[in-house]
Amino acid sequence: MDAQIDVNPGEFTWKISYFTEQDANHLYSEAFTVSGCQWRILVFPKGNGSHHLSLFLGVPDSATLPYGWTKDVKFSLGVIDQINDVRSIRKAWQSVFTARQKEWGFPELIPLTELQNRTGGYLVNDTLVIKATVCISTVTPLMNIQPARPTDKFDSYFTALEEFVNGAETHGVRVGSSSCCQHDALTAEIPSLEEVEKAIQSMTECLSDLFKLNIKERLSEALSTLSSARIGLLSEKKIAIEKFQANFNDFISDFLAFEQDNAEKLQKDQRFSVMKKSQDTHILYKQLMGDLIMEEEKLKRKTGEVKSRKDKLLSDWEILLVEAEEAKLGCKDEQKKVAEAEEKKRIAEERMSRSTTAWSNLKAQFCLSFKIRNRP
Repeated sequence: MDAQIDVNPGEFTWKISYFTEQDANHLYSEAFTVSGCQWRILVFPKGNGSHHLSLFLGVPDSATLPYGWTKDVKFSLGVIDQINDVRSIRKAWQSVFTARQKEWGFPELIPLTELQNRTGGYLVNDTLVIKATVCISTVTPLMNIQPARPTDKFDSYFTALEEFVNGAETHGVRVGSSSCCQHDALTAEIPSLEEVEKAIQSMTECLSDLFKLNIKERLSEALSTLSSARIGLLSEKKIAIEKFQANFNDFISDFLAFEQDNAEKLQKDQRFSVMKKSQDTHILYKQLMGDLIMEEEKLKRKTGEVKSRKDKLLSDWEILLVEAEEAKLGCKDEQKKVAEAEEKKRIAEERMSRSTTAWSNLKAQFCLSFKIRNRP
């Protein structure tokens, strides 16, 4: 089973592989987040008290929510026709989810006969596609809803994977039925005495350990030789060979079934090993992400401090610019005033010079008129 979050944050798609082979009474999807609230889908593959597929939307983290919580939600659940989407079955409802009623849905979404109809598109390659749409109207009490983090989908997936592995290890996992086949009767020419003795030795070795590599081929070859022998065997041995040969095909069938089951078990163990290794790697990645987040927070604080110092420097720089501009304007005003004073001084000096000359001329004329000698 695998799930994916659609582009629309209010939608969730759940694909269930090998749907008709599911033995569990019910299945849960991994948790997904809409508007900061967690949800999951509950499906009853064989129906819940009826011959219909039952589908519900639930709150997986009910136990951790504040006392008296409620969520008023509009939602829809449906199964997708993978051949013709127009035939997809969708049902919508609005409900208030609470601690007492944390799952709402549709006990009779679609009849199982219609769902499993080979002419339909609900089960393609034995895969069922379920889609949920969630729109939250109100949540009480008001919760400190954190925005979705990039790692939330990894936490959600690997938590569900861990539950899957633990559940499979506890109850076992169905990995498919064993297939059996039979070998055709073996024929050969009449063997020599030496070949008979080798066949007896080979059978003795084979029967001492039936489960070694290529034992069934060696056993079949030895049995064929002994069955065709005309010399080197007593009558009771021939009878024993005949009885053994009569049951040989059943033995080979059981042996092949054992090998098939053993191979499937080995394959299952390998898959579990991969899942466990993935889970361990996920935990390592989560620790590394935690370290990176702490480092990022330190850098953010450092960046904040640098930004504050930068803003302070820019502010002081602005003040300096204003002060310098004021000094510059003051200097220009002073230069203008000095220039005006210099001009006034020059005009005054010119006026004084003219006045002095005029006074001297006037004085000379007066003295000349009254014949007054100028005193040295």
